[in-house]
Amino acid sequence: MRNRRAALAAIASAASLALTLTACGQNSEGGSEEDKGGAEGATVGIAMPTKSSERWIADGANVEKELKSKGYETKLVYGEDDPDQQVSQIENMITQGVDALIIAAIDNKSLGNVLQQAKDADIPVISYDRLILGTENVDYYASFDNEKVGELQGSYIVDKLGLKAGKKGPFNIELFAGSNDDNNTKYFFNGAMKALKPYMDDGRLVVRSKQTDLNQVTTLRWDGGTAQKRMDDLLTSSYRSARVDAVLSPYDGISIGILSALKSDGYGSGDKSMPVVTGQDAEVASVKSIIAGQQTQTVYKDLRELAKVASNMVDAVLNDKEPEVNDTKSYDNGAKVVPAYLLQPVSVDKSNYEKVLVEGGYYTADDLK
Repeated sequence: MRNRRAALAAIASAASLALTLTACGQNSEGGSEEDKGGAEGATVGIAMPTKSSERWIADGANVEKELKSKGYETKLVYGEDDPDQQVSQIENMITQGVDALIIAAIDNKSLGNVLQQAKDADIPVISYDRLILGTENVDYYASFDNEKVGELQGSYIVDKLGLKAGKKGPFNIELFAGSNDDNNTKYFFNGAMKALKPYMDDGRLVVRSKQTDLNQVTTLRWDGGTAQKRMDDLLTSSYRSARVDAVLSPYDGISIGILSALKSDGYGSGDKSMPVVTGQDAEVASVKSIIAGQQTQTVYKDLRELAKVASNMVDAVLNDKEPEVNDTKSYDNGAKVVPAYLLQPVSVDKSNYEKVLVEGGYYTADDLK
């Protein structure tokens, strides 16, 4: 296992050890740190995007728990959606001598220089959930099948509107996507379009705003307030004399913003029912919203399993083993194809949230009251 910190410490103290020890290879504890083997003494740096999102708080806690169960020390930092702050945090962890890095990037194109520093210091890098782009210095990628996430969202809208069952519509839909600096955004959107575009092409789904290209519908930093403002604008400009039947939302935080705009416009009251609104991450507020009949669906990704995958990758690399991967073709970051392990997402709505989330141990019934 790599242990640069121990090596540097040994070099720095070599002169004093020579004066105080009579037996070669001993130190004051009876053995060098390299002799201990395993994970002992190794530290893993964990860089998460923000504490403003429930899911990233859970990710940080889950990754720490998994690594500590394997005997690793951890340094967990949150960049608060500031790319420069995240770069600085990673630089600091490299300087402090971490043995590996797990990084969920804020801006997936901003880390090239700092990851070169990691490479120079022989620090392996696991890209966590969001693929880091434009650098060869990413060793492995741990995530979910991101295109499948979008397919679940798009297919849910199709099914809920009865399009597969032959309903003619037309139904009005508006499209939202994630942050344009997150590589996952295009996978989510493209997956959803696989399900939605055939019905957009035949006129049964209508985007009244005509905003259908990915670059027209992104939501910087996945921000709910930004989504709410855009939904307000869409309702004002395109729906004065029409109703929205569905909204493709890629993430629960965005969904909450969309729902706020819809409720302000009278949806969910009287005879103006809520449209179908999708989401992702099964955050508590959104699951409660689903139970209450507001948000319609979310895509559940078991973050406990993702934390296991990432920590297993670190453990394998630091013990000179090959991590388990199940995709070696899909994730080209512009500099290399990054070997990945992808987990499967699950669609959740009012009909199955108890079975999937409560019986599955992700939440308790009290969490969702």
